[in-house]
Amino acid sequence: MKISLDLLHMLDAIERHGSFTAAAAALHRVPSALSHAIAKLEDELGLALFLREGRRATLTPAGRTLLDDGRHLLRAADELERRVQRIATGWESELRIAVDMIIPAERLYPAIGRFYAAGHSTQIHLVYEVLGGVWDALATGRADLAIGAPGDLPARSGISNRLLGHTRLLFMVAPQHPLATCPEPIAPRQLIRHRAIAIADTSRELTARTSGLLEGQDVLRVPDMPAKAAAQAAGLGVGHLPCWLAEQEAAAGRLLEKELSEPRPAMPYYLAWRTRHTGKALQWFLAELAKDDEIAALTAGL
Repeated sequence: MKISLDLLHMLDAIERHGSFTAAAAALHRVPSALSHAIAKLEDELGLALFLREGRRATLTPAGRTLLDDGRHLLRAADELERRVQRIATGWESELRIAVDMIIPAERLYPAIGRFYAAGHSTQIHLVYEVLGGVWDALATGRADLAIGAPGDLPARSGISNRLLGHTRLLFMVAPQHPLATCPEPIAPRQLIRHRAIAIADTSRELTARTSGLLEGQDVLRVPDMPAKAAAQAAGLGVGHLPCWLAEQEAAAGRLLEKELSEPRPAMPYYLAWRTRHTGKALQWFLAELAKDDEIAALTAGL
């Protein structure tokens, strides 16, 4: 067997990080070990898996096919390992929680603290996702529980959900931005002339979503919510922020709220989980996050 799960993990890391060096760091290996393993696989298969341009590594069509199909094997192996663990003890070895970027992760810390205080040994792995990326994390098995999954449920089975509430995002601009003195409400024909600040959707397999962007509008994409607020405060562009963050920025004098003639409608957001996942840690968090005070603390200012 030329292709192992270990090699598939290497291919996946190289594709996600864009280079052998970055992938090696993520996998805690030396770059030469990855280069040697991939070169040996290419030699055995008689084909090239990557195009190498300087430090950049890009999949060939053959490499793309191998990785796309191989990721299904990686997910299946991962799920098999987790299922065996659950069958043996009822408790997951790890619970992966995807949180939408509009919700500060620290709002989950009290619940996680109580989980640890109860003596549960399941490892908790928190990761931020954006827009459709939250649903994508569930659909592709990268997460077991999603908090703040926005908009419509994707057209895939195997996901259960519970409505948490509706977002109310505020349109914010810097005091020095041209739109700061523009008469309100601001029309789309005025808005489209100015750059938007956005966080890129983190979907890997589901179709990426956009929110609050006009067709043809220039966009600066940033990595996270603090970076988005900072870019808007620097006057680099405009955009919507969750109430809790917008109010902080307004109180500090860094941003101003402006009214739009076509405001964004409130968007539903959900607690969602993989239906087939029956582990006790997931059930513990679902029960905890069903409490009214937990929901209120989690969703304040959204």
